[in-house]
Amino acid sequence: MTEIIGVRFQNVGKIYYFDPDGAKLNLGDRVIVETARGVECGEVSLVNREIEESEAPQPLKKLIRVATREDLDRLAENAAKEKSAFQICCRKIEAHKLEMKLVNVEYTFDHSKILFYFTADGRVDFRELVKDLAAVFRTRIELRQIGVRDEAKMVGGLGICGRPFCCASFLSGFQPVSIKMAKEQGLSLNPVKISGACGRLMCCLKYEQEAYADLLRSTPPVGSLVSTPEGRGVVNEVNLLTGVLQIHLEGSTDGATRPFRVKQVRVLRAGRGKKLSQDELNRLKELEKG
Repeated sequence: MTEIIGVRFQNVGKIYYFDPDGAKLNLGDRVIVETARGVECGEVSLVNREIEESEAPQPLKKLIRVATREDLDRLAENAAKEKSAFQICCRKIEAHKLEMKLVNVEYTFDHSKILFYFTADGRVDFRELVKDLAAVFRTRIELRQIGVRDEAKMVGGLGICGRPFCCASFLSGFQPVSIKMAKEQGLSLNPVKISGACGRLMCCLKYEQEAYADLLRSTPPVGSLVSTPEGRGVVNEVNLLTGVLQIHLEGSTDGATRPFRVKQVRVLRAGRGKKLSQDELNRLKELEKG
């Protein structure tokens, strides 16, 4: 067994394992550790615990120290410098007439590098911009192009539900979300209603998908020919959560449907459900991109 602590470097970022080197730490403690980017200051998200040696990353780097007052002062200083660097970079982007949007600026703890995160519709030739920024800041410069979902996670905001974005609140990573999920959950396939502020499918479509997938296995789709206690009929409407089917019975002359529970019917021929046109599919597929 190996003793580890879990450290985060962003509010809702990935947790990385480190060797506590004998120190007993509390949740929320600030610590100084060595990462692939150099020396960084992070926050303890998992307190001391033992895991199987095979589960620990190799090599498991040791804790350097618990953050001191001087370390915390440096963090505050870095935050102030990041705001200034953001403004400078925006002016340089405008001067070079580059089609890109600056999202965030991040100093490494030891000032060995400055990272500029941006979004753009395509590839951007920012070589001259990097030279300009290096001349101003006299340190290593790295520009990283990110997606619109990553932008939403960094910037934050409120979703259509009125709550803070899931990605900026508790999701440490993005799960694949597809149009199939929205369709199976019976949601409107209007892009405006199923996409988040980032313009991509809402992450919350993933939360209940397993429950819907389980219900779909036992529920006949629209268009199915079924046998009911009152005769044969065709399924016109399905409510997965209540388990109620609206069925048009054979021989009915008024066109009305009758409600039946799923357990009351037997499928004679499964339907194919509602189909979308190719244009609708192409438009909706754009929302699946990360």
